Amino acid sequence: MAHDHEHQHLESHGEHGHGGCSLDHGHGHHHGPASYDRAFAIGIALNLGFVGMEAFYGFAVDSLALLADAGHNLSDVAGLLIAWAAAWLTKKRASKRRTYGLGRTTIMASLVNAVILLIGVGGIAWEAVLRLGHPQPVAGETVMWVAALGIAVNAGTAAMFMAGSKGDLNIRGAFLHMAADAAVSLGVVVAAFIMSRTGWLWLDPVVSLAIVVVIAVGTWGLFRESLNLALDAVPTHIDREAVEDFLMEVPGVVAIHDLHIWPLSTTSVALTAHLVKPNALVDDDVLHRVGKVLQDKFGIDHATIQLENGNGKENCRLTHFHDT
Repeated sequence: MAHDHEHQHLESHGEHGHGGCSLDHGHGHHHGPASYDRAFAIGIALNLGFVGMEAFYGFAVDSLALLADAGHNLSDVAGLLIAWAAAWLTKKRASKRRTYGLGRTTIMASLVNAVILLIGVGGIAWEAVLRLGHPQPVAGETVMWVAALGIAVNAGTAAMFMAGSKGDLNIRGAFLHMAADAAVSLGVVVAAFIMSRTGWLWLDPVVSLAIVVVIAVGTWGLFRESLNLALDAVPTHIDREAVEDFLMEVPGVVAIHDLHIWPLSTTSVALTAHLVKPNALVDDDVLHRVGKVLQDKFGIDHATIQLENGNGKENCRLTHFHDT
């Protein structure tokens, strides 16, 4: 059976009453999300400096492209600030009023950043389509050197968020912002270089549209997943059926209902479930071990289990609801 190991582990009573509630110590959050404060601070400082330089040279060489890109990069600084604020807020302790803390701000931040990115690539696509009809030479050597510096700044900032982008949607939003800007700057340099050798003015908008497609695909995934989390969908990395199968393997459990799995933040997941276990007393050790397996195997760090004997005159009022 797929969960024989967990089944045997739950049947073992070698802890002699030391299990307690699996959420006694910090609600089961044994390992909080990694801190990216340093990465955010460095990234924001570098990008603000780059924005100032772009604006200076934009005015100096009368380049509308540089001034427009400076404005675009300034919006990315705002995106980093939003992500950083959310990452900081999620570390705040829960209160009597906000009983789950402020972790959901990371979900809101990732959704906002996805929307900002989609609007940004939409603007680039629109400008590229207009230029297809009226191709224009990319501004001179100054623009190329500034764009090359942009590649270094944005790629370096993106690299600081790369590891965290795999497990934290909020950090992924910051990563995509920087990676997208690095790609756009690379496109400017490549297109400008080839155009200076060939005179192919159409290359600039074509390269821009190709970059837009790549960015849009990644950003759409971020937007869709962020929206799903905002609507309390089961996180994509959790197999709901596998969780339900595991809970059915708890010794004595004959039925499950009112099973909910939802995100508390981009790094924390909660679960509630009613387990029907006839003629059984509450066993703190078993509850503790169930919570531990849910955390270690499934990444669910805030589990709340309600046990029912199933021998009442009336069924639980939630038996026929929320069971899909």
